[in-house]
Amino acid sequence: MSVFRVHFSWKDKEYTLKATSLDMTHPYFVCIKDLILPKENPVLINPADDDIRQNFAGVRQLMLPFQSVSLIEEYTTDPDDRKEEQATARGEVVVNKRFIRKPE
Repeated sequence: MSVFRVHFSWKDKEYTLKATSLDMTHPYFVCIKDLILPKENPVLINPADDDIRQNFAGVRQLMLPFQSVSLIEEYTTDPDDRKEEQATARGEVVVNKRFIRKPE
């Protein structure tokens, strides 16, 4: 399943939305369906994520004019999920052998 990341401007702000369905058959609009909203984190509050959830939480389909879209990226899997998998586990110590003292 493809995941699309769409960068666009709306009301003088730049937004980035993720969705699993994208339709560009309309001559003047990019149609975004099945939005993937950012997950709420109880520890950290990201104002940009809150703004996206408030503005687009109830949206079933979003039609953006081509002029407002600056970039569309397509991924085979969600790119943000891969970042979490690759992150180093907390509390893990990484030691570089270059700084280990050699016995004399």
